[in-house]
Amino acid sequence: MNQFPIFVNLRGRKIILIGSGEMADAKRRLYERAGAVITDEEQADAALAVVALEHDDEAEDASKRLKKRNILVNVVDRPDLCDFTTPAIVDRDPVLIAIGTGGASAGLAKALRQRLERLLPESLGALAENLLGARDRIKRQWPDSSERRRAIDAALDPGAILDPFAGTSVDAVDRWLSDAQSESADQVIELTLASTDPDEMTIRQARLLGQADRIFADSDVPETILNRARADAQRLDLAEYRPDMKEGLTLLIRMK
Repeated sequence: MNQFPIFVNLRGRKIILIGSGEMADAKRRLYERAGAVITDEEQADAALAVVALEHDDEAEDASKRLKKRNILVNVVDRPDLCDFTTPAIVDRDPVLIAIGTGGASAGLAKALRQRLERLLPESLGALAENLLGARDRIKRQWPDSSERRRAIDAALDPGAILDPFAGTSVDAVDRWLSDAQSESADQVIELTLASTDPDEMTIRQARLLGQADRIFADSDVPETILNRARADAQRLDLAEYRPDMKEGLTLLIRMK
């Protein structure tokens, strides 16, 4: 991972934009959509800067001037001069999906965005808002954070009541909370992987890896697979596992 993705609140903050024409206009629309105030190079208190100039020398000179002021700079179509790049965005407000290639190919990012646009229903944003509105109720129903996360994961599973790809009704969150059980059973599941390539995992294996609280992996299970797990999942050596070590969803992973 050569770039760290973050979501920045730009509402009311100043963004320097240098340039004119189609490139600059596209960037202006993008940042104004996020609530930023577009301004010129004279502003000393800008949060970020965008350089949209056609000529290489002019773009590089502008980039150097701005970086001397410790401003993070994006130089359009010149990734080697960029402190940050702007992703392709799938917008289902408040859900945002950002796709970046580190400046390698804007076309690839665009193609991925277009594919995701077709997959994600318009109701996704409403689902997020409804989950936010029900946050206190969810906490009351599952006071323990681990149980609460497992219950939410189960509700968002493919084919489950809150499946984000299925297009949920406006009352789906209420129906889920009314029907949900207050107990979430601990589980231990064994996974035997046929390949060291993470792209060859089954859908079920990838889903379980993304949900697991604790992972016991054999020494020959590659990092590229384990990196598909939740960042806060506990990782342990498979040789350390004991039958009494059950808390939440535990995976025992070995290679075939």
